[in-house]
Amino acid sequence: MSEIEEDPWAAALAEQAEASEGSADEEDPWAAALNEQASAEAQSVTPAEVMSSTYLEKKDKVDLDVVMDVPVTLALEIGRASVTIRNLLSYTQGSVIELERLAGEPLDVLVNGTLIAHGEVVVVNDKFGVRLTDVVSPIERIKKLR
Repeated sequence: MSEIEEDPWAAALAEQAEASEGSADEEDPWAAALNEQASAEAQSVTPAEVMSSTYLEKKDKVDLDVVMDVPVTLALEIGRASVTIRNLLSYTQGSVIELERLAGEPLDVLVNGTLIAHGEVVVVNDKFGVRLTDVVSPIERIKKLR
């Protein structure tokens, strides 16, 4: 008996070596997947980079149709107030809550909780609306995300 036949580990290693020599022309699917993942990670871009104008200038075609139909929540904030639970429980119909914002100050326009603009209330065909008076620049919005 030869030495390889006596040692099962040596036999397995020899079998593996023969198999790898025979399939040198075939590509390893795991290696290909790992290489693909590594190249995708190297090309990945942060959300802040996507919003920056330098990234958009680098890309000739940016397909924004992917995000155009994503729903977001738009909220208008007229003011805030801090109250104690005792006062909160004492409120009844007709109670007046004093807000921190002064009359005539612009509203905050928030998208998913992020300030994007300021505006004023308008009435159009018996419905409330908001006229944007100041829009926060994309660069400022990105700074607030960090």
